[in-house]
Amino acid sequence: MGERYNIHSQLEHLQSKYIGTGHADTTKFEWLTNQHRDSLASYMGHYDMLNYFAIAENESKARVRFNLMERMLQPCGPPPEKLED
Repeated sequence: MGERYNIHSQLEHLQSKYIGTGHADTTKFEWLTNQHRDSLASYMGHYDMLNYFAIAENESKARVRFNLMERMLQPCGPPPEKLED
């Protein structure tokens, strides 16, 4: 029983420290947005992927980086309207 509590407390610590790990109240939209932002940040961080995208789109690396940054603002479009209970 003590080990289960320890794992649960570690998971809570990770969820409070890193926003992308989610929690019980994470909506599908929030989870999807985090996944898209993580992917876009990874593309920007890996120089070879950025070069690949620049060649494939026939754009400069700076333009591709700018476009990726722009897509990070709302990667999945505007958030859905909240239902009032």
